Amino acid sequence: MKIAVAKGDGIGPEIMDAVLKIFNANQVPLEYEMVEMGKWVFDKGFNNGMTPEAKQTIEKLGILFKGPMETPKGKGVKSINVTARKTWNTFANKRTFLSLHGVDTVFSKAGIPIDITVVRENIEDTYGGVEHMLTHDVALSRRFITRPGSMQVIRYAFEMARQKKAKRITCGHKANIMKLTDGLFLECFYEVAKDYPDLKADDVIVDDLCMKLVIKPDSFDVVVLTNLQGDIVSDLCAGLVGGLGFAPSANIGDHISIFEAVHGTAPDIAGKNIANPTALLLSGLGMLRHLGLTENAAIIENALLYTLETGVHTGDFGDKGTPAVNTTAFADAIIANFGNKPALGARELITNKPGTPAPLKLEMNPMLVTKETGNETIVGVDLFIESDEQPAAIAEKCKRHGGVKFNLINISNRGTQVWPTGSVYTNLVNQYNVRFESIDNYPLSQQDVIGLYVSMSGNFKICSLELLNKWGDLKAYSLAQGQ
Repeated sequence: MKIAVAKGDGIGPEIMDAVLKIFNANQVPLEYEMVEMGKWVFDKGFNNGMTPEAKQTIEKLGILFKGPMETPKGKGVKSINVTARKTWNTFANKRTFLSLHGVDTVFSKAGIPIDITVVRENIEDTYGGVEHMLTHDVALSRRFITRPGSMQVIRYAFEMARQKKAKRITCGHKANIMKLTDGLFLECFYEVAKDYPDLKADDVIVDDLCMKLVIKPDSFDVVVLTNLQGDIVSDLCAGLVGGLGFAPSANIGDHISIFEAVHGTAPDIAGKNIANPTALLLSGLGMLRHLGLTENAAIIENALLYTLETGVHTGDFGDKGTPAVNTTAFADAIIANFGNKPALGARELITNKPGTPAPLKLEMNPMLVTKETGNETIVGVDLFIESDEQPAAIAEKCKRHGGVKFNLINISNRGTQVWPTGSVYTNLVNQYNVRFESIDNYPLSQQDVIGLYVSMSGNFKICSLELLNKWGDLKAYSLAQGQ
């Protein structure tokens, strides 16, 4: 079985060499095809951080094992890590956080074991990177949460929780504020939960979740979140078990999956052979299990855990009273401990069943669409305009453009209503949302909206617009604060 390997930037090459040395010593039945990815590829002029040959190889093999990579700063390019995840639709990011004997934390010293798996939606949310300057003073980021994308990652989380023999799965969200976006994600969570009656499914507002994770982390089992919130919470959980140096990461897709270390490239210690390869090794073990190489994974993980229990450590953790070993010596210690089992957390040896997935050869991009529950109608439009006038003056101008089809309903600034009611104490910026709705809820056409746009553009710079849709009697848009 052959996989693609990208060593990465900074400390990437030396920790990848250490991990592959361990795999080879254990006779892991894998072949490696090296691919060119990382900052140095950006520097050669490839804006996605990979050569065309690398992209072709990864799509042929279906598995990428990668070290940490750096995205150049100030060159207008996107993160290579995010680009890779999105390009190949690795829709679920899974990170497992386990207490490791020999890695001291506040919780390990208190005898509180941690075993938390965070599943993060990996494609959507603000990571779409769709941003615009609406005015000189106002920046806009679009947040995409889709029903198909949410269902996909949530179902994966439930399936994974069942395989893990978890008892509880929790949805972290901010649906109390973002009622449509996070509300949709939460709705999908409980829809999927109906198919898994054996699992206790509940939800926690994300800020409350963060507090509870640092107070009583052992009360959580599997947590599923949207992309940005999952990014933050997964790093928080890494801190509970000793840091990102002990946090494996898997990006799971239907056809292509990526296994990687998510810590930084640590350029200050690159080339010194002192970096800790544990996170990349644990990510590699997740890859072996994904490929059905369960026995190899268990032998290596038991050796790693035994090595940690004996006090062997690199300079970033462990007993400062004992000398730290370098990267190579740490790998050699793990190899020397093949066949030993740790006192705590020994992994069961399960016979290899290789043969996981060659990727499907796709002819076109899959389209993910769910059925609408009601007839769609346009009942209005939000026009986002630039103006430094006061709300009442803006309203007087807007009323001239409504004609026989539109009523001016509301003007808001940064999401807070400022007309027809509001407060003089509300600070304003030079970008308003002017909301028109159809008179008597009469269905509108896009041509009607364009006509209003043209008319309004005589008085205002229109930065963007959003249609106000209804599905049956359901409003598909939010209200302003105070509306």
